[in-house]
Amino acid sequence: MHKKGVFITFEGSEGVGKSTHAKRLAAMLGDGAVFTREPGGTPVAEKIREILISDELKVSPEIEAELFAVQRREHADELIIPALREGKTVICDRYIDSSIAYQGFARGLGLERILELNDYVLKNCMPDVTLFFDMLPTENFRRRKGSVVEHDRFEQEHLEFHMECYRGFKEAARRFPERIVPIVPDPDKEITFRRVVEALKKRGAI
Repeated sequence: MHKKGVFITFEGSEGVGKSTHAKRLAAMLGDGAVFTREPGGTPVAEKIREILISDELKVSPEIEAELFAVQRREHADELIIPALREGKTVICDRYIDSSIAYQGFARGLGLERILELNDYVLKNCMPDVTLFFDMLPTENFRRRKGSVVEHDRFEQEHLEFHMECYRGFKEAARRFPERIVPIVPDPDKEITFRRVVEALKKRGAI
């Protein structure tokens, strides 16, 4: 797919600060940037999000992975690709690497199954740069504060689940080093944001 814009994704475990810095980057770039998130980003994908994060609904790992893939294709077709064609910088909080981590590793489906389910975005809409906030779930800032996001069943999963997610992110970073840049978050948000900006400038993404 020919595109004029730049596609940047932020990945990492729960509570490591990636969402904060993704939004801050979008604000820094101004009108030339579009901030979005997964699951979600479009009206259809937001409806699928409601199913995926609900702590009242249970789905099998395979169906969960398929729902993520479906909303990702919708997200790509309706928001990301059009914005890139307009020359925008698209900044997305989570994308395909979260499926590798959460469904591939923590749910046990395997990396290859996730890549198979996401074949459409692999061929048509992959990030130019992915910033992986490399912090263990046991050390994340939200855990230190003792807070959780209510009614999000992924947040409420046990520590072993989140450790498997982290292992999935590390494997994705190992497998796709040309795209994924590890960022070590610092308790000082200014230091972390400088690392984000420096990494993106080094890659020519901003």
